[in-house]
Amino acid sequence: MTEPIKDLTAMIPFWQPRVTPLELEQATDEQMEAMKVTVSNTDIGAYTLVLALDPETLKERTPLFNGIMYSRGGLSRSETEMGAVAASVVNRCIYCAAVHANRFNQLTKDETVMERVFASGEDADIDPRQKALMNLATKLSKCPSEATKADIELLVENGLGMDEVLDLILSASLFGWANRLMHVLGDPIPQD
Repeated sequence: MTEPIKDLTAMIPFWQPRVTPLELEQATDEQMEAMKVTVSNTDIGAYTLVLALDPETLKERTPLFNGIMYSRGGLSRSETEMGAVAASVVNRCIYCAAVHANRFNQLTKDETVMERVFASGEDADIDPRQKALMNLATKLSKCPSEATKADIELLVENGLGMDEVLDLILSASLFGWANRLMHVLGDPIPQD
């Protein structure tokens, strides 16, 4: 048995479910309907096949995820990804941190920010706007009640509008939940 990956990385690992995924050819009409819109609007992976075991929940979860992570307006895509990474680093969700750090790197064409975040977490030496983003997303992931008006003011001082602040809160909050679900259902393992 391959050991799960323990270190943060921007190299996307394979996600190995602990729960036996649905076999696509055995899916009910309800399960097929729930899988019509996948997480990234691309293919149906093992995670979606596990979630399809509860089609009613999957049918609600996927549009919510897509709406938060892929909507237009508000926070930039790379900064939305940063909110997901911050939550995933706090929660030690190696798979989610890798997927969203990789996407951040692709969008920004700069790997140094994620290298610094993985090395130093909330103490990473990054620009002030990124630091403000990481600060709030980290607080929301550690203990939401520790986030204050001053954290919001710092974001505004660094050029964020309230629509962008809301997007950051939604991204970090979504991953506060999603990370825990991934931890229980499977493990990140090296790609073959």
